[in-house]
Amino acid sequence: MRITIAKDAGYCFGVRDAVNMAYDAADKNGNVYMLGSIVHNEKVVDDLKNAGAKIVRNLSDVPNGSPILFRAHGTFNSLWEEANTKNMKIIDATCPLVYEIHHEVKRLAEDGRQIIVIGDHGHDEVIAIANQVKNSIIISNQDEATELTKYKKAGVVSQSTQDIENVQKIINILMTKVFDLHFVNTICFPTKRNHEQIKQMASENDVMLIIGSFTSANSKRLTQLSLEQNNKSYQVIGADDLDPNWFVEVDTVGISAGASTPDYLINEVKKAISNIYEEELWEKEHTKLKLA
Repeated sequence: MRITIAKDAGYCFGVRDAVNMAYDAADKNGNVYMLGSIVHNEKVVDDLKNAGAKIVRNLSDVPNGSPILFRAHGTFNSLWEEANTKNMKIIDATCPLVYEIHHEVKRLAEDGRQIIVIGDHGHDEVIAIANQVKNSIIISNQDEATELTKYKKAGVVSQSTQDIENVQKIINILMTKVFDLHFVNTICFPTKRNHEQIKQMASENDVMLIIGSFTSANSKRLTQLSLEQNNKSYQVIGADDLDPNWFVEVDTVGISAGASTPDYLINEVKKAISNIYEEELWEKEHTKLKLA
């Protein structure tokens, strides 16, 4: 069996940097506190918790003198203001590419444009982007775009992990709604590469595996893209989720992973698939010997 791992599977540089910052802060200070999960992956959150990175609901839950880490997805302006007012020790782990989106939103708003954010409702990154200016609008699909009222001027950005095809379809509709539309393509390049790779791999392999949390919009989007090319595409959190039946009479397996998936989980899944294949071979040989 040939097992291929996508070149850009797993951690993007923004997530890797944020996780490393959390580990370093916990090691240096004993504990570090975060408002919610640093990334959307249960395994990573558990690992960090064991290292001393703790999740709190409010800034008031952070002990005096302890550091607060603002996550990779971005943080509300009001939380920044509150933390600065309290003279808290802030560790900023916001992805630089997310900061670029914040900058673009403010620039578009200064030009007198209605801000429209293409992204998943309720996602931390999307909420933080929309929070950069007043009265911004979040659109996640074509139906919502169709229902939008008409505007003279609008500026459009997208969640960094959006699928380019979804964004293009929404933009086509917005072009009929907005007289003066300025779109900035803010899909990050690691996401673009990962999407391109999984589309190709899904057509080249018998089975596709996407490793990532089901709370991760990025991982779920990779799974959807893979399923469009290969109906034997499966999303798993880790090796324990593998079903041996998926690999019966299978010659090639492709593996990709969401941007919040650590390298060790990818390696564990690859090793587990190899073990399943070896057990299948052993059973075949054992059956032949019995029949002989």
